[in-house]
Amino acid sequence: MSERNTGIEVTRWSLIGNLVLTLVKGVSGWLGNSYALIADAIESMTDVFASLLVLFGLKYASKPADDNHPYGHGRIEPLITFFVVLILVLSAATIAYHSIHNIVTPHKPPQPWTIGVLVLIILWKEVAYRKVDQTGRDLNSTALRAEAWHHRSDAITSFTALIGITIAVLMGEGYEAADDWAALFASVFILYNSYRIFRPAFSEFMDEHTHDELVGLIRQYSTEVHGVIYTEKCLIRKLGNKYFVDLHAVVNGALSVRDGHEIGHNLKDHLLRQLPELEDVLIHIEPDDLYLSEDRLNG
Repeated sequence: MSERNTGIEVTRWSLIGNLVLTLVKGVSGWLGNSYALIADAIESMTDVFASLLVLFGLKYASKPADDNHPYGHGRIEPLITFFVVLILVLSAATIAYHSIHNIVTPHKPPQPWTIGVLVLIILWKEVAYRKVDQTGRDLNSTALRAEAWHHRSDAITSFTALIGITIAVLMGEGYEAADDWAALFASVFILYNSYRIFRPAFSEFMDEHTHDELVGLIRQYSTEVHGVIYTEKCLIRKLGNKYFVDLHAVVNGALSVRDGHEIGHNLKDHLLRQLPELEDVLIHIEPDDLYLSEDRLNG
């Protein structure tokens, strides 16, 4: 199974899980008189939409390069992540609004059996987080990493709901709003996670340099190629789960154009073999005597 297909299968699995949990939380919250569970169901519903967006993004990003998109379609991943973050922020605002309303409105405490429901939900969401996050790391996908954090945030909001419901059930009269305070705290955590998801996607979209480790590997492997004296500029941009590299390689200035051309091709082939995460490498050959003369002028 290809990397993209692996990502798509994991996202489908995540989508089905979110659909089931939305129903379980919503019905349990309604029957068990727990707004924290209902708020959790709202967040799970946003996860369903987010999973659909991620699924679309992964499929679109897998399309090959064409005349209009010579670098491929990988840029769709951070764009999809932005939409996912927007959905999270809207869900957090909705939960916060209803939590505050319920805090100031007298109501019955939640049913004790809702505690057991939440324990099972937390265990499931933590397993889902670890599975999707590992796949996102393996595929170097910001969209999948964002999807994973949906599961982690869902597990933590469920945990806050568990605390609130437990307090409301054990403490009895006067503590009914503990359930709603838990939902309010969950909305704040969702906003925090939204930022954590947004920041790396924004960095990728703006081609921010965050690839020092990869640059080091590129320079290391470059010196293994016969004829390459050292490397100068190394610029990297990430599109989807692949990297495009612009590399300046310094060679003997007395070489012919043909020899320099051959070294450039050998260098590119070597880097693509050693670093499978690279999609393409553009090599610019520089003569060493140019740099020696510049060093004299500067020195």
